[in-house]
Amino acid sequence: MPVLWQGRGVVPEGWLSWAPLEAPVPALAGPVSVVLALAGVTRGDAVALARNTDLALAACEAARIWGARRVFLCSSAAVYGRNGADGRKLHEDAPAHPASDYGHAKLEMEHAVAAWAGAGRPAVSVLRIGNVLGADAVVGRGRRGEVVRLDPVPGQKDGPRRSYIGPLALARVLAALCARAAAGEALPFAINIAAPGAVGMADLLTAAGIDWQWGPENPGVLPHVELDTARLEALLPGLAGTSRAEALIADWRAAGMEEGA
Repeated sequence: MPVLWQGRGVVPEGWLSWAPLEAPVPALAGPVSVVLALAGVTRGDAVALARNTDLALAACEAARIWGARRVFLCSSAAVYGRNGADGRKLHEDAPAHPASDYGHAKLEMEHAVAAWAGAGRPAVSVLRIGNVLGADAVVGRGRRGEVVRLDPVPGQKDGPRRSYIGPLALARVLAALCARAAAGEALPFAINIAAPGAVGMADLLTAAGIDWQWGPENPGVLPHVELDTARLEALLPGLAGTSRAEALIADWRAAGMEEGA
């Protein structure tokens, strides 16, 4: 499926140069089947984080003007907050109770695009993405030479366990979802994006060859936070890979992120 990439300012040849919050939606020469919006704001005050909604609605309007079937928007596992503290898997249909400003901003974005969608407009799917290896605050920080200290978890030698996905696995999943949407298939509004299961952060750091140490005891540490990926696995069996530390690190290295971190 041909892809038209978009960026702001000076972009590579063949890309679309468009700043969504500063300029009207540009006309395109050919038809568009799917819009995948990857832009977002991850830090800042409430005003800065609210731009997640502005960017998502701009992508929705572009999809409408271009006649796309569906628009995919990047949400986050942060919308669940501390819901998984009891060890239960976080399912897309469970109530969302974000604990961070970022999580609140992403949930507000989801509500806004759900209200926007309707008759005569493209379908919308929000992708609640877990930790992406290399872009996370553990392995990513370690590759930048920072000291990595993990919160100890009583009874868990592998430290806090979280849902992860490798960068190449993420690319495969996004491409496959776009292909299915372009073919006119019905897809859910919310989809968790991660490899099935959860992986210990200590195991990831060890597999990556990154020096780390235990930090002080933290009463607020969440021992195990795991996304329910049954919905994704039903759509794309096996494409998200596995949560084994060695497999995730191999995916990260194959993507070249080890050298670029």
